[in-house]
Amino acid sequence: MKAMILTFSRGTILIRDPPKNISSIALYDERIQSFRSPAYEYFTLKQRYPEAEDRVFTDEKGLNLSHNEKLRSYQKKAIDMWSANNMRGIVVLPTAAGKTHIGIEAIVKLSVSTIIIAPTIELIQQWRTKLQNVLGIEVGQIGGGEKDIKPISVCTYDSAYLMAEELGNRFKFLLVDEVHHLASERYGEIARMFASPYRLGLTATLERLDMLHESLEITMGGKIFELGYEELTEFLAGYDIVRIPVDLEQEEEEEYERNREIFISYLRKHRITMRGPWDFEKFIMSSWNPEGREALMAWRKAREIAFSARIKVDAVRYVLSQNRGKKTLIFAEDTATAYLISKEFLVPCITYLTPGQERKEYFEMFRSGEISVLATSRVLDEGIDVPDATVGIVLSGSGSTRQFRQRLGRLLRQSEGKHSILYEIVAKGTSEYNTSRRRRKGVPGSTDDS
Repeated sequence: MKAMILTFSRGTILIRDPPKNISSIALYDERIQSFRSPAYEYFTLKQRYPEAEDRVFTDEKGLNLSHNEKLRSYQKKAIDMWSANNMRGIVVLPTAAGKTHIGIEAIVKLSVSTIIIAPTIELIQQWRTKLQNVLGIEVGQIGGGEKDIKPISVCTYDSAYLMAEELGNRFKFLLVDEVHHLASERYGEIARMFASPYRLGLTATLERLDMLHESLEITMGGKIFELGYEELTEFLAGYDIVRIPVDLEQEEEEEYERNREIFISYLRKHRITMRGPWDFEKFIMSSWNPEGREALMAWRKAREIAFSARIKVDAVRYVLSQNRGKKTLIFAEDTATAYLISKEFLVPCITYLTPGQERKEYFEMFRSGEISVLATSRVLDEGIDVPDATVGIVLSGSGSTRQFRQRLGRLLRQSEGKHSILYEIVAKGTSEYNTSRRRRKGVPGSTDDS
């Protein structure tokens, strides 16, 4: 009897001379008269048929990697749990808990070809610098105008998606940062088309409202370790969360109510109930007619009023006066509000429009203490290594618990005697109040008002 042969072909595994029961894991392809399975099933095929001739990873060479960094007790436990799960699975830890250290330990432990996938250019460059400094090796980069493939390489989600057919059998270890993105329909193809038998996902919040994260149980090995802020008090700075409610000016309140009523009336008329992002997408899809466009514009205007109410600027001024000299991050949901704060208080502002070099300069000035306040839009909400801060001011934001935890995490890197405060400035009488309640759900340490 011929031995079964496994080869990689454009994001799939071709199976030649298979046993009769192969149909439970693969489909017959009439075009080539052979069985074919998604590339991620390589791990199962190897486990189930160890005698198969493996031609998937043809030029794999072991690496000899080491580092001198020490793991905290919970980081070591995460690695142990991942190892016990066949070096597959997802680790969920809050921002500032050292997920990168866990990733590097996993890379060293395996010492095989590795691709680290992250959602932005800034994040992959951050990983690249860290890996080169800690491991003392050259690290390749795929994305951001570069295609420099090395045994250890960093890659953006977009590049990994576009090049999955080419890269799918180049790396035995698939390490995915901010792995919740991998649950989307588009990026999920990365996990399905890579043959990598070893997999590790890192994130601060795995669960998604659309429940697509459940697909990662199959492709990444599921969640194998999770700790929250309340379980890491020994390793993170203490903190308080304080909500500051402010009143809209009469003119703002009247305009807010008028626009809000246009929006709500449209929802009632078309029987649209807002229970999650998918319902908002339904509203957007229905707004192609003049009445719908009017409702959409009214929603945007009401949101803009709540986000950038004039009294909020005074509240920011008060908070800054109470925390003079403390390193402070001011978070806005939109670019216009971030620039408004920058202009009003003469502080640097970082948005998606800020060039990379300018952003680095601001971070260095903030780190050294040359400046003590930075304004930012959503660009710093995820992953990017922001210098340590003690005070955070949420001027506006979404209802996402993930976003809120990321912003809180910016304040929690531990230092002697440090106690951080995250302020939320919320417009009373607007939908922003309910948004605040949603995003704080499950986050310990919240106080309602100040």
